[in-house]
Amino acid sequence: MKTPLKLILILIVGTIFYSSTTLYKKTPHTPTLNTELRKEIVNIIPRVVTSKVELKPIKGYNQFLNAVGFRESSNNYKAINQFGYLGRYQFGRTTLNNLGYKKVSNKEFLSSPQLQDKAMNTLLKHNKKILRRQIKKYNNRVINGVLITESGILAAAHLAGPSNVKKWFRKGLEFQDGNGTKMTSYLKQFANYKLYL
Repeated sequence: MKTPLKLILILIVGTIFYSSTTLYKKTPHTPTLNTELRKEIVNIIPRVVTSKVELKPIKGYNQFLNAVGFRESSNNYKAINQFGYLGRYQFGRTTLNNLGYKKVSNKEFLSSPQLQDKAMNTLLKHNKKILRRQIKKYNNRVINGVLITESGILAAAHLAGPSNVKKWFRKGLEFQDGNGTKMTSYLKQFANYKLYL
């Protein structure tokens, strides 16, 4: 059994050794620790290890659309909320215009489930391109207690816009929509879908 004094001595010697080997170039006269002592030092120094969380996606693209559609409008393609957001996925007019649907009237949009699903697919691909760095860097990691996945990031971008998702990763700023829905609730709820975009 090792005494606390011996452990303290090992730490001091290890620190001196580490300092001498990292701060100065090694010369023929630089003292070295024997292998056994080096192993003891390594074994008592705590290590912090972070790893990726690997989860098997259990849901696909259609289940993702159904879940987002249900959260947004109870899957009602004809829904219009109090802020004027349209359809199953509650698109704003500005977003539709930016996606290339300027010539499509609100009435046409609401009467076409195919058009709404196509617009959602276009938006997801658009946001994936904008957020590709964040997806690559944070996918399957836990940030601020939230498991980050590609599908969660894209759902959060649908709610808050990609710039607010970036702000959350950079500064931890939480977005909340007009109904009080937090962006992180979308990161959590829509995690672990495989979208194949």
